[in-house]
Amino acid sequence: MSFYDNIYRAVQRIPRGKVATYGQIAAMAGNGNAARAVGNALHVNPAPGVIPCHRVVNAQGRLAPHFAFGGDEEQRRLLEAEGVEVHDHHVDLAKFQFRSQ
Repeated sequence: MSFYDNIYRAVQRIPRGKVATYGQIAAMAGNGNAARAVGNALHVNPAPGVIPCHRVVNAQGRLAPHFAFGGDEEQRRLLEAEGVEVHDHHVDLAKFQFRSQ
């Protein structure tokens, strides 16, 4: 299994209504120093409807300015449809961050 496969599996663990950071996904996938690789993997997400890449934000809770599947406004729309509050292109991580075991 490739590192990208591990990333996609980690992203699939984020429940509806929660977000995770790129660094958090990198750690869940086995390399906490690979946050950029997470961004690269999500940009070429082979199954956007199955792998919920819209649930991944940066370490400050900021939406992806170049969200590959419609831009940050589409990412905002998808998150808000799941109950995640987005203010000024940011998500409150204290309230909405997924806490994996």
